[in-house]
Amino acid sequence: MQLFGLKTCDTCRKALKSLPQAEFVDARAQGVPDTLLSAALAAFGDGLVNTRSTTWRGLSEAERGQDALSLLKAHPTLMKRPLIVEGDQMWLGWTKQVQTELGAI
Repeated sequence: MQLFGLKTCDTCRKALKSLPQAEFVDARAQGVPDTLLSAALAAFGDGLVNTRSTTWRGLSEAERGQDALSLLKAHPTLMKRPLIVEGDQMWLGWTKQVQTELGAI
């Protein structure tokens, strides 16, 4: 199981603490593989882009108009997190539903 997020993100830290078997991958430092990013975008659509983030607010209107894949490659901190991957399955965020599905509750 891999958990893609930011080491400074409180939500990612909570998820990692509840999933000690998960390997943490810092999206800012190590990036998210292009194939995984494309698969996550196909699975979660525009929900993968965190439009409430500080990074989003700092983008110009022209930058915001780019396609989601280009935005996420250029600004990995725009990705909603954590993105949890195990085999072919993916979960986005750390909601009660995700916690229940992963047996973290």
